[in-house]
Amino acid sequence: MMDFSQRLQQLSTHADALTQFGRGLERESLRITADRHLSQQPHPVALGSALTNKWITTDFAESLLEFITPVSTDVDQLLWQLEDIHKFALSKMDGERLWPMSMPCFVGSQDDITLAQYGSSNTGRMKTLYREGLKHRYGSVMQIISGVHFNFSFSDSFWDGLFGEQTPEQRQASVSDAYFGLIRNYYRFGWLIPYLFGASPALCGSFIKDDKVKESFSKVGTGTYYLENATALRLSDLGYTNNAQSSLKIGFNSLDQYLEGLNKAIHTPSKEFADIGVIVDGERRQLNSNVLQIENELYAPIRAKRVTKSGEKPSEALKRGGVEYIEVRSLDVNPFSPIGISEDQVRFLDLFLTWAVLTPSADMDDSELACWRDNWNRVVVDGRNPELMLKIGCAGERLSLKDWGARVFAELEQVAKTIDELNGNTLYQQTCERLLGWIHHPERTLSAQLLEQIKSEQGIGNLGYKLAAQHLDYLNEQGFRFYDAKTFEQEVHHSIEKQQQIERDDTVSFDEYLDNYFADINIGL
Repeated sequence: MMDFSQRLQQLSTHADALTQFGRGLERESLRITADRHLSQQPHPVALGSALTNKWITTDFAESLLEFITPVSTDVDQLLWQLEDIHKFALSKMDGERLWPMSMPCFVGSQDDITLAQYGSSNTGRMKTLYREGLKHRYGSVMQIISGVHFNFSFSDSFWDGLFGEQTPEQRQASVSDAYFGLIRNYYRFGWLIPYLFGASPALCGSFIKDDKVKESFSKVGTGTYYLENATALRLSDLGYTNNAQSSLKIGFNSLDQYLEGLNKAIHTPSKEFADIGVIVDGERRQLNSNVLQIENELYAPIRAKRVTKSGEKPSEALKRGGVEYIEVRSLDVNPFSPIGISEDQVRFLDLFLTWAVLTPSADMDDSELACWRDNWNRVVVDGRNPELMLKIGCAGERLSLKDWGARVFAELEQVAKTIDELNGNTLYQQTCERLLGWIHHPERTLSAQLLEQIKSEQGIGNLGYKLAAQHLDYLNEQGFRFYDAKTFEQEVHHSIEKQQQIERDDTVSFDEYLDNYFADINIGL
């Protein structure tokens, strides 16, 4: 078997193999009012249909916007597209702003959070009912924690360079295996992402239910609690988690193993969720009472994905065509960027994911996966501790974060140099050099910079509103970089028409629609 350097050298001789990555971004952000409250207004009509607008939708709540770029092979173009979407959305929000952080800190109670609405079609009603289930299972406040998702794929020329000539069936199997190798390495080494880019070292006291836990935190202002060396509390047990899923044994050694585990979770009844009830007093509370209502409820820092056909479930798409791309889900919103992510972050993810797919990746059992997850947990709560030691597997050996990070960066630099030589510039090497400095100087990380400013402004709320205003001013001053206002207006109009057509095309009742969708699942009525 070839090692990392040999695979990289092999790819460097194939045109476009390392210069045509497919990337897409999804950025979530809460709408807030100028007087520092969570917006109570419905999704702005001027943004079109949240069900069908291809660029602007909602996530859990009416106030939680989600901006989606198309797939791009150019980093600048990707960021310009996301910036234009932000600019257009803000122009239609009647003075509202976008909360610039992952963790919210201004919600009085979950009753202030209106579930996202998608119209009267069966598809739209199911999306809202799914969110109703999330509300009853985990609470609405946890569900409005925001993040940035990075969708990433390698080009056909990449796979040609790696695997040579293959039949379509062989290529599909090889690509899926390679992506799952990447996923395993992501669990092994992905703690670098919250270390570098975690931006939730502090949170509102309402997220800490246990007074004993609260005692381990420091406090600033009236209700902001922080851990001095934390990086990404959003990824901790205090953030976006699902303890009910902790017992799931979903493996990542092959597509078949993954689909088998996912299918089992969807069919596994939960006594805790059954106690909520599926239909209570004639009103539906959740789609079903299983551990996962649908596949999207699986919380994971990375997912294997394929674009679905109409009416197709994500697992059916994967079974049909294999893995097409991966979705990185462990990025906090970058509070210092008007669009929630920076060019350096995108280029680092290019490097890291390329390194992860080229680095040999042995199979991983449940106990090893637990060891790697322990490293992640250490980094999210204490990552900037200069003395932090991480496990190397499960044999008891340990290595400092600083030393291990430097070892990984030594190979990332090889990837950066190879890509830069193909592109005729030094952009990836510059990113590598800057971020390697963050390994040796924790005070340069996003979480360190953010915590310093939170302390200076006496809390998350004060800083958040200040940054939100700055970002609004910046975006208002910018011209469109890739799209234009007319293009967005056309999509608004088209999305409204498309939703209306979907509603007209419904031929069965909502109950029958759900029965058909969950035909193979005991929905626990």
